[in-house]
Amino acid sequence: MLFLGSHCIDTGGIPMAAKRAGRGGMQALQIFSAVPKYYNDKVSVKPDRIARFREALEQAGIKPSSVIVHAAYVINTATPDEEKWARAAAGLAKEYERSTALGVGGVCFHPGAATDGDRDAAIARVSEAMRRALAAVPESSTRLLIENTAGAGTTVGRTPDEVAGMLRGIPAELRHRTGYGLDTCHLFASGYDLPASRETVTGVLDAFEQATGEPPAFLHLNDSEGACGSNKDRHRVIGEGLIGATAFGWLLQDRRAQGIPLILETPQAAEDVAEDDDSPDAWDVQSIALLRELAATTP
Repeated sequence: MLFLGSHCIDTGGIPMAAKRAGRGGMQALQIFSAVPKYYNDKVSVKPDRIARFREALEQAGIKPSSVIVHAAYVINTATPDEEKWARAAAGLAKEYERSTALGVGGVCFHPGAATDGDRDAAIARVSEAMRRALAAVPESSTRLLIENTAGAGTTVGRTPDEVAGMLRGIPAELRHRTGYGLDTCHLFASGYDLPASRETVTGVLDAFEQATGEPPAFLHLNDSEGACGSNKDRHRVIGEGLIGATAFGWLLQDRRAQGIPLILETPQAAEDVAEDDDSPDAWDVQSIALLRELAATTP
């Protein structure tokens, strides 16, 4: 079963994002729980908003376990700057609290950058931020998920070993509440040549699974504007970038794509929509149809 979906526009609120996903025939969804340009370390989610979101998911036919919340972009849990790290850790914990309240399957975050060049220390700081988030919300079925990075500058989380290192810092009794996901554009931009062959795609998934001890908890399906190894995090519509369509067919035919949220984060045909317009984005609908075809027919 392929749970395909998108990070739908939430104009009109996150219940409208769920309705757009439902109208688009999606089985998965990604949202922001708060404005992603801020830490949101003091922002809570109101009970009436939670109720309306859950009702919209039910109407859309999307299971809460197939919903991912994307944490704020400004959070850098790898930074050596003590003040910025404390704010980032607090922001991640508050995001985990909001996501738990919404009842979603997972919250993903970019681990951040080792701005002083000490990658090992940065990885340890990411683990500590995760531990604090887990401690802040001791009872939760929502998983806290690391997203691999495109490898620009001093960002950490590009390689299987770096992601595994972050997860090794989680106590064994809490490890089931954590995990990771993979973004195809980030993989390609960081040097994994996905379109080279089916064996390459399988090998990348194998490497992350062997290092971490588990398969990815979600996939972000994005074509890439930048070349392989460019470290450029620029997403394109499926089949219109340098990864190309075929590699996505290989990926979706892999056992590790089954039963997890498969989320488009690609450009939208309509960036501005009315608050009461629950129409799905035309490019999302087109891409999901293409992905289903690729999964069924790619040799």
